[in-house]
Amino acid sequence: MASPTETPQATQTVIEMNDVFTRFGQHVVHSGIDLEVHQADVFAVIGGSGSGKSTLLREMILLQQPSSGSIRVFGVDLKNIPDEAALALRKRWGVMFQHGGLFSSLTVLENVGLPLREHTHLNDHLIDETAVAKLALVDLLPEVGAQYPAQLSGGMMKRASLARALVLDPELLFLDEPTAGLDPASATGVDELILKLRDRSGLTIVMITHDLDLLWRVADRVAVLADGKVQGTGSMLELARMEQSAIRSFFDGPRARAAQQQHTVPNKHEINKEPSSKPKSTIH
Repeated sequence: MASPTETPQATQTVIEMNDVFTRFGQHVVHSGIDLEVHQADVFAVIGGSGSGKSTLLREMILLQQPSSGSIRVFGVDLKNIPDEAALALRKRWGVMFQHGGLFSSLTVLENVGLPLREHTHLNDHLIDETAVAKLALVDLLPEVGAQYPAQLSGGMMKRASLARALVLDPELLFLDEPTAGLDPASATGVDELILKLRDRSGLTIVMITHDLDLLWRVADRVAVLADGKVQGTGSMLELARMEQSAIRSFFDGPRARAAQQQHTVPNKHEINKEPSSKPKSTIH
């Protein structure tokens, strides 16, 4: 037990963005982005169309460089990072892309096992065993592994993509619109899965989403992007009390109010344990 004179351990910062500017020609997407993602948090980024959410994600995962400013992941500066260091970082995170990103010519099992074939020296038997285990983790039966992506429903596609993102046992998980295009029941299942992953493995999760129910139920902290900047960061409950017009647009209106009334969870320690049977609400 810590003595009264000891100071509590500081929350570890996993991602830190400082004064990030992003320009495409004369078009300015980000004009001084500052944000931090803390270890074991579910951190969401929201914003209207064209606010730069997807661009921000691409910059975090080394698919794009900002025009200026700094981005650090696990304390490593991403600017002009050498290929070997970039590869080491990529092994520490997993990405679930909005449309799955699975290779159509490979079975689900082959898709999930692909990162292991690229980055480890495991034999085929161990790779297949690990892939089956990851499919089970995302609640897919072993026989799904023999199917091809075109044979999967939207919800199964999301889960298979998530299994692949988890196959290297990452410390950090990026989710791009994890419930987009799903029916309410499938979307609620993804909510449950994200909570399970966070609570069982202590993953740090960063997600881009328009899903209000997902935000209220799962997100610990949320950053609102508008006009090239982060307009506010906090829990959904904290953001709901802010008066900035760029933030109010996500909390005013019948859908937003209905989602807020249904989900009164301010943080991860007071999570609703009963899944919602009501239709999912989204921000457009």
